[in-house]
Amino acid sequence: MSKKSLPTTQKQGKARLGDQIRSIADRLKQETDIQIKVTSKILGAAAQIAENHDRLITEVVDMVESDLNLESQVSQKHIYTIDILKQQFKTLRNAKAHFNLKVSSWESLVNKLNAPSYQISIKQHKTQSNQIYTNNAENYLNDIEKLIIFLEPDVAEMFPNSEAVNEALRFLIRLASKNCF
Repeated sequence: MSKKSLPTTQKQGKARLGDQIRSIADRLKQETDIQIKVTSKILGAAAQIAENHDRLITEVVDMVESDLNLESQVSQKHIYTIDILKQQFKTLRNAKAHFNLKVSSWESLVNKLNAPSYQISIKQHKTQSNQIYTNNAENYLNDIEKLIIFLEPDVAEMFPNSEAVNEALRFLIRLASKNCF
């Protein structure tokens, strides 16, 4: 009798083992499907990041060009006349305060402002301002470059935007911390 019950027990054990293997296979398939979806979202997000990077670089270049154009226009405007100063400042007192100069007439103010020594100080101030602006722009670009991630084209076409990439990365982080890859 024990011989007849043994095969039944073996069949039940094999059936349970088969069920466990199928269950594990199903879970692995689900995890694989999730990983594929996450990876595609990461790739889409990376593509969006690359697109945003190009847009930011273009914006920075446009800003620098605009500032350079403005500077060249300003440098051409440093020839002062009495009429221009009167229009801009209305009173001699306001003009003197703006330029921080001591003069007794509009004519003496124009002479001081158009004097070569005053023009040199304007150029020095502009050079210092440009250096500060250049340093700030370089720091900004360096900060942007630290945030940039480049994706291969096949990866990039899988993610529609940076939100998708971030979502996928967060999911992978949770999955990794949960499963301790």
